[in-house]
Amino acid sequence: MSHKLLETLRNRCAEETGAFSKSWQNHYRIALIYPNTYHQGMSNLGFLSVYQLINQRDDCLCERFFLPDADALQEHQRSGFPLVSYESQRPLKDFDLVALSISFENDYLHLPTIFALAGIPLFVADRDPSHPLVLFGGVCAFLNPEPLADIVDLVAVGEAEPILPGLLDALQCDRQADDLWQRPAQLPGIYLPNFQQSKAPRRQVLDDLDQSASRSFIQAEGTEFGDMALAEVSRGCSRGCRFCAAGYIYLPPRERSLENLLEQVETGLCDRQKIGLVGAAVADHTQIEPLQLGILERGGKVSVSSLRLDALTAEEVDSLRESGLRTAAIAPEAGSQRLRDLINKGLDEEQILHAAQLLADGDIRNVKLYFLIGLPTEEQADLDEMLSLADKIRLIWREVGSARGQMGNVTLSVNPFIPKPFTPLQWCGMEPEKSLKKKLRYLHSAISRMPNTELNSESIRSSVLQAFLSRGDRHIGRLLPQLAEGGNLKQICKKAGLELADYVTRHRDNDELFPWEVIDQGFSRDYLWREYQNALQGKLTPRCVAGCTRCGVCAGSLDA
Repeated sequence: MSHKLLETLRNRCAEETGAFSKSWQNHYRIALIYPNTYHQGMSNLGFLSVYQLINQRDDCLCERFFLPDADALQEHQRSGFPLVSYESQRPLKDFDLVALSISFENDYLHLPTIFALAGIPLFVADRDPSHPLVLFGGVCAFLNPEPLADIVDLVAVGEAEPILPGLLDALQCDRQADDLWQRPAQLPGIYLPNFQQSKAPRRQVLDDLDQSASRSFIQAEGTEFGDMALAEVSRGCSRGCRFCAAGYIYLPPRERSLENLLEQVETGLCDRQKIGLVGAAVADHTQIEPLQLGILERGGKVSVSSLRLDALTAEEVDSLRESGLRTAAIAPEAGSQRLRDLINKGLDEEQILHAAQLLADGDIRNVKLYFLIGLPTEEQADLDEMLSLADKIRLIWREVGSARGQMGNVTLSVNPFIPKPFTPLQWCGMEPEKSLKKKLRYLHSAISRMPNTELNSESIRSSVLQAFLSRGDRHIGRLLPQLAEGGNLKQICKKAGLELADYVTRHRDNDELFPWEVIDQGFSRDYLWREYQNALQGKLTPRCVAGCTRCGVCAGSLDA
């Protein structure tokens, strides 16, 4: 036993509000794992919502597990103390079901460590009925489940609310029963990687968001959003950016009613003064201004996860400043109009600069600009236009800062384009690592000569790994233990007889089937291919109308 580890868990739990504590008698026991640290996991609204959904049931209990922090991991390994839950400090192997909630592919690398600490074999073939079943859910599960096909027993294809009730009913049976897999195999939205199914499972969506709350059910200090109560305002995005997986796998776009949101706001304000509004396109909510006003009228402050550059108003900027916003994040994505049209961004430079001027005039001190490099057909001229746009925004900030006597900062966040499954750009290859590094060096050199401006970027190596994991098939699951130990990706692939370029940089033809097409997103492959061709021709596609299922984005191919 490690008193040090138990003390850490108990201290964190003592600082929380909203967690469940249930008796272990007569309950189906679910271990909900976020395969990253407590700091990261407790900042994830989807993870918190699934925890609440399960614990609302009288027949189930759900307890949380996370990847231990670095010092705690060393203590686990030194003492041999197993990974235990936050609620009851019970070991993972005592649960009936292990549910993995995974939002980021690079977190796959933490699974070997978590399973080893739990004393549970990583691969399905090495487990027996004495071990818990393993369910894979979260964004990664319905983007491409195949990399974990040899590790998990079941995959939830879609959103938790319509899937979990039937699945939890079906799983509460004798593990030795002959029909163990027959019942879940018949459920919508369940993929069984090691069981023959008659057709690809269809992604499930919650039609009416008002039917199930999604907010910070547990308030925890010391996390990324520990100073605010989070509330989900919408799912999906109407804009149809061709590189963005979330814009497609959450179709159709849906939003919560103003009445429903204000109820969540009032609950959140009981614990925190600031309300964080969460969604892929928060600013596109049809009632965003009344919602922000409602928060301010109730004595709260507002934080938003995205700004709508083409419709930003001085009033919206005022409400953000009153809420304490000092750094605004905006996403031009590309510096040139040609590339913004290619990705269907639907913004021109005038709109971007107008939004920047509003933010600067509204006394928002700093701005962060999100850009992609390595987009299809990108040339040197596109990089130069990115620098030109950044400099124009910097000059706006300089002029306003000089007038008020305090200069702000402009930060460029520049990261490689990764062609994601179920997007129009899924046929593209990622730009080679050597070329991306050269482009970043060029941009760093140019930005270093701009006062009050800096450039941040992810590791190119990490981005290549993400592309490999997000576009992979079930062969790559066997490589996770070696990758988790920090091995060289290219050498590990070569040793396994795999060609890294086949997964990452190779361009695909229309007739090639993808590993992720074992699941059905509900919209057609033909539509994505047409959008890819439109991208290469620089044609824009009209944006979707929130709440519809037959519109410009889905081209009539998404079933109602």
